[in-house]
Amino acid sequence: MYIPDDFAENRLDVLHSLIADYPFGVLFTHGSNGLDANHLPFELQANEGEFGMLHAHVSRNNSVWQDIKNGDEVLVVFQAGDAYISPNWYPSKHEQHRQVPTWNYRVVHAYGKVTIRDDERYVRGVVARLTRTHEASQPEPWKMSDAPKDYLEPMLKAIVGIEIEITKLQGKSKLGQNKERRDILGAADGLLKSGHQTIANAMYSVAELNK
Repeated sequence: MYIPDDFAENRLDVLHSLIADYPFGVLFTHGSNGLDANHLPFELQANEGEFGMLHAHVSRNNSVWQDIKNGDEVLVVFQAGDAYISPNWYPSKHEQHRQVPTWNYRVVHAYGKVTIRDDERYVRGVVARLTRTHEASQPEPWKMSDAPKDYLEPMLKAIVGIEIEITKLQGKSKLGQNKERRDILGAADGLLKSGHQTIANAMYSVAELNK
């Protein structure tokens, strides 16, 4: 990934937080059937290994778990918001007319070594933890024990676990860091008015650092 110095995000805690907040990633593999991409919810265990471990599952009917081998290198991409930036939002544009449209975004690339976990205990653990995390905000959180055993057991047998030991993390936050503070704030205001709160708030944080 091309990362200009202004947009580099190297803080491990920030990268982990972005993955935790935006856990729906794209798993890129290069197996026996060539390049493939699968869109999956991931669980991050930040304290496992040097850079953390990612856990997920796929349908048994998905050939990806048979196309790749244990130890193969894979890439998971997590997108943490994006938005179009109009040059009209920059105060300096109205003075100098030296601005062009752009796109701001935050992204994390997690490189790692994959292990296929075709065992029920692992799969059950992944599903249970994902469920607890994403049901926590519900008024009455669903839990696995809510489903009848004769329904749940076949469902668990129909999926295969994916474990990824992260070996390298790359982060890019393109939030106008190469702009004047007033232009960062102007673009953030424009985003907020147009409903792009995630990137707007991230840009406000950048502006605060640039006081």
